[in-house]
Amino acid sequence: MSIWSRIVNVFRGDSLSRDIDEELESHLAEAVEHGRNPEEARKAFGSALRHREQSRDVRLLTWLDSLRADMIFGWRQLKKRKATSAAAILSMALAIGACTAAFRLIDAMLLRPLPVAGADRMYLVAREGVDPIGSMRISESSEYPLFRRMRAAMKDQGELIAVSYANRVDLTYGSDDQMEKAHRQFVSGWMFNVFGLRPAAGRLFTERDDLTPGTPAYAVLSHEYWTRRFAADPKAIGRTFRSGNDLYEIIGVAPEGFTGTEPGAFIDVFVPTMMNPSVTRSDSSWFRSLAVLKPEVSPEAVRSKLDPLLRAFQEERARGWSSQTKLFISRFLNQRLVLEPAASGASGMQRSYRLSLWVLGVLVVLVLTIACANVANLLTAQASARAREIALRVSIGAGRLRLTQAVLVESSLLGILAALLGGLFAWWAAPFVVSMIASPENPTRLLLPVDWRVMAFGLAAAIAVTFLIGLAPALRASSVRPAAALKGGENPHSRQRLMHVLIAVQVAFCFVVQMAAGLFVATSERLANQSTGFSSDRLLAVETTAKRPQTQAVWDEIGAKLRETPGVEAVASSGWPLLSGNGWNGFIWVDGKATEALSYFLSVSPGWIDAMRIPVIAGRDFRPNEIYPGVAIINQAMVKQCFGGRNPIGLWFEKETGDGVSRDRFQVIGLVQDARYRNMREPIAPTAYVPYRPSDSGTGATRTFLVRSTGSDPLALSSSLRQQVSSTRPELRVSNIRTQLSLIRQHTVRERLLATLAVFFATVAMLLAGVGLYGVLDYSVLQRKREIGIRIAIGASARDIARRVTVDGLWMVLAGGAAGLLLGRIGVRYVESLLYGVKSNEPSILAAPAAVILAVTLVAALPAVVRALRVDPILLLRSE
Repeated sequence: MSIWSRIVNVFRGDSLSRDIDEELESHLAEAVEHGRNPEEARKAFGSALRHREQSRDVRLLTWLDSLRADMIFGWRQLKKRKATSAAAILSMALAIGACTAAFRLIDAMLLRPLPVAGADRMYLVAREGVDPIGSMRISESSEYPLFRRMRAAMKDQGELIAVSYANRVDLTYGSDDQMEKAHRQFVSGWMFNVFGLRPAAGRLFTERDDLTPGTPAYAVLSHEYWTRRFAADPKAIGRTFRSGNDLYEIIGVAPEGFTGTEPGAFIDVFVPTMMNPSVTRSDSSWFRSLAVLKPEVSPEAVRSKLDPLLRAFQEERARGWSSQTKLFISRFLNQRLVLEPAASGASGMQRSYRLSLWVLGVLVVLVLTIACANVANLLTAQASARAREIALRVSIGAGRLRLTQAVLVESSLLGILAALLGGLFAWWAAPFVVSMIASPENPTRLLLPVDWRVMAFGLAAAIAVTFLIGLAPALRASSVRPAAALKGGENPHSRQRLMHVLIAVQVAFCFVVQMAAGLFVATSERLANQSTGFSSDRLLAVETTAKRPQTQAVWDEIGAKLRETPGVEAVASSGWPLLSGNGWNGFIWVDGKATEALSYFLSVSPGWIDAMRIPVIAGRDFRPNEIYPGVAIINQAMVKQCFGGRNPIGLWFEKETGDGVSRDRFQVIGLVQDARYRNMREPIAPTAYVPYRPSDSGTGATRTFLVRSTGSDPLALSSSLRQQVSSTRPELRVSNIRTQLSLIRQHTVRERLLATLAVFFATVAMLLAGVGLYGVLDYSVLQRKREIGIRIAIGASARDIARRVTVDGLWMVLAGGAAGLLLGRIGVRYVESLLYGVKSNEPSILAAPAAVILAVTLVAALPAVVRALRVDPILLLRSE
C-alpha cells in the first residue's frame, strides 16, 4: 500500500473500520461456504479485535493515527475547561503577539537588509572622537572634497557612495500656492548601478549625471511616491517641479521596494549630490558615506587605507587656524575612522532607537516567560488532577512516550491557537507603535511586511511556547507511579515544588518589568516637566520662506501685519524656534583669552525675549537699529562658564567666525535666565542672543515668527496668519506652522513611547503573575482539603489555616522579589543612557514594584484562604 493511501486512511476513521470489518466477515463467509461450521470458523480465525488492529496498523501510519487521536482528545479537554483554556490562550496570545510585534519593529529598523546587491558588504564610514563639549561620539557626516579622495583611494577595494540625510522639503509642480512636502535625498549618480537596481520607468542616475556642481537638475522618484502622487502614471516622466530656486526634471522611477537607505523614512525624490550647494565646501558635513566592499576585502583593510586621508584632510583644514582653541584643534585632529556594518542602512532614528528597541524586546521576552510559567503551572495542576486517569492508562499498557506525546499535543493546541491570535495582535501592534513615534512634521514610516522572516519567527515562538508550557506537565505525566496514584496519589507537597519555583520565576521577572516601567515613567515625567526657561503657552512658530534674501524692512513689515491679526497677543522673530533641533555655535574669548566654552547663538528680533517670556535679570533688549555683530544678550550659563560669575553688562567677548582665522566682537547689553536651546537632555549651554545679520550677507531668506495668541487654541490662527503673509508680500509664504508645545513634545517621544509600553507590559505581567499565584494557592487548598478539615476539626484557628495555606507561596514570592531586585539592579546599568534624572536606588523606584507585587499577592491569596476556611470537616470526614 502506498504511503499516500496510508496517510489518507488515517483520516477515514469509521469508513476504514467498516472496510476492515467487511473484509473479516468475507473471510468467515468464505469459510462457511466451504462447509465449515460458523462457530468453528470463528474459533479458528482467532480474535477479531486483534486482526482488526493488525489490519489497521498495516493500512495506515500508526504514529500519525496516534497523533490525530491525541489532538482530538486534547481538543475535547480544552472544550471541557472552556474558561481555563480561554484564559491560557489569551495570555499566551498577548505574549506571543507582543514578541512578534517587537520582532517586526527590530527587524524593520535594525536587521532587515536593504533590497540591494551587496547589502551584506555595505558599511557606514564614520568618525569616532571627542566632540567640542567633551563627549565621545560617532559622527556620520562627511565633507565632499574628502569623499572624493577616499573614493579614489579605495577604487580597487570597493565603491564609496554619498547619501545625504533625508530632508523634508517644499516642492511644487505648479504655482507657489500649490506647495507640498516630500522627503528629498542627495545621492551619488552611481548609487543605483552599484546597488544593482533597475528603473520601474524612465531611467536612473548614472555617474555622468553627478559630475558638475549645480547641474544637471534631474530627479528620480521612488516607486511608492510615484504610485501615491501620480497613480503610477508613466506620463510623470519628463514633468518638472521646483524646490527652492532649482527646477528639476523627473527622468525615472526607482524599482518597487527601494525606499532609500534610511530606515524610518521613505525617500520620495532622489537628486544628484552635485545639486547640493555645499558640494565644493571643505567645512560642510552634510551626507553619509556608504562603502560597498568587494567580497574578498576586509573592513579593516579599507579603514587602514582611509584613516590617513582623514588625518591629512583635517590637518589641511586646521592649518592657519588662529582663532580656534588648542583643545578644539586637538580634539578635531584626534578623530579616527570607523566602519560600521550597514546592511540595513543607516539613519539617525536607528541610532536613537536601537537601545530602546532592544529594551522593548527584553521586556516582551520577560512577559512571554511569565505567561509560559503561568500556563505551565495551570497544565501541571491539571496533570496532577488527572493522575488517576494517567495511572490507569499506564496500568493497561500505555507507554511513557505516548503519554508524553498526549500532553505535548494538548500544549501544542494551546500554542497554535495563541499564535494565531497573537499574529493578529502583532499585525495591529507594530504599525500602532510606529504611529506613536511619528509626528505630522516628521512622519516616520517603516516597511513592516508579513513575510517569511516574520512567519518564521512566529512559528519559532509558537514551538518554543509549546515546549515551555508542556514540558513540565509531560514529565509529570510520564513519571506517574500507578500503584501510588491508584491508592490515593502521591504526597501533594511534592507536586507543588515545581509550581512554586515557577511562581518565583514569575515574580522575579514581574519585579524587573515593574521596575523598568517605574524608571521609564519617571524619566518621561521628569524630562517633560522640567523647566524650559520660557513659556510655550499659546505660542506658535510660523516658519516663513522667500525665494531670495529679504531686507530687514520686509520682515518688519510682515511682523507688523501679523500683530494686527485678531487674536494675536505678541509677535517676534528668530532664525528658528527654540528646541527645533537647529543650532549655531562657536567658541568664546573673554579678555582676549580662550574660555574653551562652546556657546550657542541665535538671531532674534527686538521684543523676542519678551514674547518668549524669558525673565530678564539685568540690562536691556535690542534696539531696531542694532545689527550683527556688535551687541548680545547672554544667559546665566554663559556668565558662569565664560565670565567667572562677574556682572557681564558692558563687558566684551569674541566668537570665532568658522573660518578659523577671524573673530566677531560683542558687547553684553543684557542678561536673561537660562532657557533650553537645542534639546531637553543636555545641560543648558552658554547661549548668546544676537541681532540679525545685514541682509546683504547672503542670509535672510527664512525667518520664524513667534506668535502668542490670546485664545486657548493657537492653531486656530493658522489660516489667518498664512493669508496675512501672502497678501502682504506675495513673494513670501508660510512653509510650516507648529506650536511650541509640539516642538517640546517631540523631544520626549522616545521616553513617552518607552513609558507607555513599559506600563502596558508591567500591567500584563502583574495580571499574569496574580493569576498564576491564585492558581497555585487554589490548587494547594484542593490537594490539602482533607488535612485542612482535620486541622479545623481539632481546633485550628483561622489564622493558622491561612498561614498554612499561604506560607509556601509567600516564601516563593519573597524569593522571587529578591531575585527580581538583583536582576533589575544588574540590568539597569545597560539602560542608563535612556534614563533622565532618575536612579535605580531611589526608594520610590524600588518601593513601587514591591507594593504592587504585595498587593497582587494579597488579592490572589484571598480566594484560596476563604475556600480553606469554608471547608466543613464533618461533611469532609463523613465522605471519607
